[in-house]
Amino acid sequence: MEALKRANDIRSKRAQLKRDLKGENVKIQTLLLDPPEYVLTAKVIDMLMAVPKYGRVKTNRILNQCRISPSKTIGGLSERQRSELVALLRR
Repeated sequence: MEALKRANDIRSKRAQLKRDLKGENVKIQTLLLDPPEYVLTAKVIDMLMAVPKYGRVKTNRILNQCRISPSKTIGGLSERQRSELVALLRR
C-alpha cells in the first residue's frame, strides 16, 4: 500500500509539473539542470513534449542531435547530454 501511495504521489506531482511546463511557469532548462527527485525516472521525451511548440517531430530531432535515446530518463542523462540539451533548448 505504501508503494502504491508513493507511485500515485509521484504521478500527481509529474502531472502538475507538465501543466506548469505547458503554462510556462517552469522552464525546461531549469528542470533539466536541477531536477527534483520525483522527475528523475521520467522520460526526457515526455517532459520535452509538455513544453508548448514542442511536438514529437521537433522533440525527436533535438534528441537525435544531442545523441539521446528516446527512452532515456532525466536521471539517466550524462553531464554531456544534459549540458548539450540545455544549450540547444536555450537557442
